[in-house]
Amino acid sequence: MSSSAILVLAFVVLVALAAILVLGVVRRRETGAAVGELSRETRRRDTGGVPPVEEERPTGREVERSAALERRTPSTEVVVAAESAPVPWVPPDPETLGVSRRQFLNRSIVNLMGFSLGVFGLASIAFLWPQSKGGFGSKISVGKITDIQANIKASSGFAYYPAGRMWITEYPAAALDKAKQVKAYQSLLPGMEAGIVALYQKCVHLGCRVPACLTSQWFECPCHGSKYNRVGEKKGGPAPRGLDHFLMIVDNGSLTVDTGTIILGPPIGTNTTGQEAEGPHCVSVGGSHH
Repeated sequence: MSSSAILVLAFVVLVALAAILVLGVVRRRETGAAVGELSRETRRRDTGGVPPVEEERPTGREVERSAALERRTPSTEVVVAAESAPVPWVPPDPETLGVSRRQFLNRSIVNLMGFSLGVFGLASIAFLWPQSKGGFGSKISVGKITDIQANIKASSGFAYYPAGRMWITEYPAAALDKAKQVKAYQSLLPGMEAGIVALYQKCVHLGCRVPACLTSQWFECPCHGSKYNRVGEKKGGPAPRGLDHFLMIVDNGSLTVDTGTIILGPPIGTNTTGQEAEGPHCVSVGGSHH
């Protein structure tokens, strides 16, 4: 090994030893300061001085004898405090007292139930509140009968009024005598005598919307093939009766239809107009009724 390498190694060792020494001194000072180590002079004075005199402690018998003597000695007179008026009770301030967790939960539940009942009550009132004039379920002013008949002819025999969910068609004057013999038509005669009928658009079988077939000039249900003639009398299919009607009110040549009053359709076999299919059917399902 060269002399330069030996010198470097020796220098490193010396530096390491110096660092260890410095750390030891620092550590000792910190320990002495923390524990409070006594100096040599202080320890020498403590060992060379006179030992402290210990106080004599009473024995157990002496303690018992002293307690018995105190019991036999009459106690001093008790001083009674002067009477004073009672302090009036003042209820605590709720804000100062605060709200407990149980009270908070109980009040939250009660408020939530009250809110739910209020919403339910408002919804019930809104549901039971009478409907405003106009729209399905109320009396609808359709207009002059002459205008309605013109609309029927312009619509190839079937005039649809979506506000009332109804079809309005012409009723032939020649069929009035037969209509007067049908019980289901008794309340509809004022409208029939004016030459029109108002039919509910819903099929009486399962409630499908029944369209008009312009080729056959019948109403033909696309769901199950029920068929009705132009005035709503059943002609075929599974329907249990003819189309239902709305109550018609005729006043000074004007028609008002009460869509809130539904008149059940005529029974199977009713055929006051004698109208047969005038062309091909739009729905091929279902047989003809005879």
